[in-house]
Amino acid sequence: MRRIIYIYCSIMLATVAQVVAAATFTVHAPRQVTQGNKFQITYELKDAEGANFVAPDVEGATKLYGPALSTSYSATIVNGKASSSSSQEYSMIYKAETPGTYKVGAASVMVGGHKMTTKPFSIEILPSGQKADNSRQSSGTSYANPMTQSAGHKVSGNDIFVRIQMSKQHIYEQEAVVCTIRLYTKYQISQFMATLQPSFDGFLIEELPQSPNLNNVESYNGQNYMVADLKKCILYPQQSGKLTITSGNYDVTVVQYDTYRSLFGTLSQPVEKKLQVKSNSATVVIDPLPEPKPASFKGAVGNFTLSSSVTPDALKTYAAATYGLTIKGTGNLKYIKAPDIAFPKQFDVYDPQNTVKAAASGGNMTGSVTVNYTFIPQFAGKFHLDPAEFTFFNPATKRYVTLKTEAYDLSVAKGAGAPTTHYTQQTADIRHIHKREMTLTKRQHYAVESVAYWLWYVLPALLFAALLVIYRKQLRERADVARMKTKRASKVAQKRLKKARAFMQQNDSAAFYTETLSALWGYMSDKLRIPVSELSRDNIIAELQNYGVGEELTDRVNRTLDKCEFAQYAPELSGDNLADVFAEAAALISDLEKVNKKK
Repeated sequence: MRRIIYIYCSIMLATVAQVVAAATFTVHAPRQVTQGNKFQITYELKDAEGANFVAPDVEGATKLYGPALSTSYSATIVNGKASSSSSQEYSMIYKAETPGTYKVGAASVMVGGHKMTTKPFSIEILPSGQKADNSRQSSGTSYANPMTQSAGHKVSGNDIFVRIQMSKQHIYEQEAVVCTIRLYTKYQISQFMATLQPSFDGFLIEELPQSPNLNNVESYNGQNYMVADLKKCILYPQQSGKLTITSGNYDVTVVQYDTYRSLFGTLSQPVEKKLQVKSNSATVVIDPLPEPKPASFKGAVGNFTLSSSVTPDALKTYAAATYGLTIKGTGNLKYIKAPDIAFPKQFDVYDPQNTVKAAASGGNMTGSVTVNYTFIPQFAGKFHLDPAEFTFFNPATKRYVTLKTEAYDLSVAKGAGAPTTHYTQQTADIRHIHKREMTLTKRQHYAVESVAYWLWYVLPALLFAALLVIYRKQLRERADVARMKTKRASKVAQKRLKKARAFMQQNDSAAFYTETLSALWGYMSDKLRIPVSELSRDNIIAELQNYGVGEELTDRVNRTLDKCEFAQYAPELSGDNLADVFAEAAALISDLEKVNKKK
């Protein structure tokens, strides 16, 4: 019996010694912290189960939280061979109080009856205002550690915020600048809704498609955050001076955790907390384009190339032909105006047609613009077409660049047909001699004696008076811009809803909710005469009540906007059917149109 007990104890001791040999106990802490900031120290025990953890005191700092225990376990099987690993982390949150360099002693934990310790380390607390030189500085909350996201912890502006970032701070008119509105958070988010969008007064906007999901991690000011791009767009300033993108307001619901110990270890229960977040504003300095501007400059800014062509090769009179210009490059392609072409006066020329093919690339729009000038030669012969000029401003070189096409010597052969009506109306000022036989009759009465004679005077006078009344009425209506917007609000909203229907049929939920929200917000702005800069949920509800909209219909407006905005920023959490949302939005606009305004 004694021999059996001895063998059993030997086996147990060998097993414990093997476990202790495989285990590691390490500490993770910042080297430097700034006075007044919070920081985290984590002790990690790998491949063992520990007990009786004892943490050392940290001089110059006050302990705020901990130790919080979190446990993880993983197992893998590769080629039939199984392996596993486990980890226990003891997290402590401190606040730096007194500047100086302090030595932190060893922490200890019991593993299988043996005591394991960490190595002592030093930490430097810098005076307030100095920046710590390490990336482990923390505000006390870690996006990856729910133990630091306790429900009793105050959510500060350092834990969740929205930044408006500009790719450049100093640019020229019409030069592209990328604006990114990005959410930074250390907490999971269950709801996110914009109550006031930033305004882009003075800019033309080219929005870029975005899917605002918290799938990326970014380090900012030495701390790690989950980030999502709420909006990204390319802006083209239309005036010089200092332009400001105003801040936006957002309602956010974050998820914190109530942690407590049980027989099964440390458990966490999610708790939602509602916050209001306001973004920063961003300012860009816009320089005017240099003077003097070339006569052929029409607002193109970027870097471009120019080519031309004439089709068909064999030209004939009274047959349509095309003179094409192709502008390729990077810049404000969508806003380029067609160059002026000096066609021979013997050509019947029609208005040019622009075709733009552009896509975002490197913070600007890259692609091509094709301008087709349709002309019809009216006479046979040889004609000369002077080179076309296209001038653009290159921000990289800060110079105007003028490009020219080749000159064309065109040979026009006689073709079948007759001069076009468009040409004869523009050029013919003397009518051809009448060559047919004339039938003459002797007049038997005076024209002034007939009723028809006087009607030729009275009816035009009455018609002129009616047209004058109608014209003056239209002038008064058009002068009232707000009233015109109100009258056209439904038509504009219906056009936007048609785009939303197309995205719905393509099952593109992100684009669908964007267009639906655009239709609803635009309709409210036009219908209620609310300027875009003052468009907010509170203003809409107040104006609906002043307009005479009932409480039930006002609640429907509020619910529809909530549903669309929530689905836009958190599509993975929305379970709404697109067809139902579309029908609800269309019905809402239709019902609002039926409401008569209070007098």
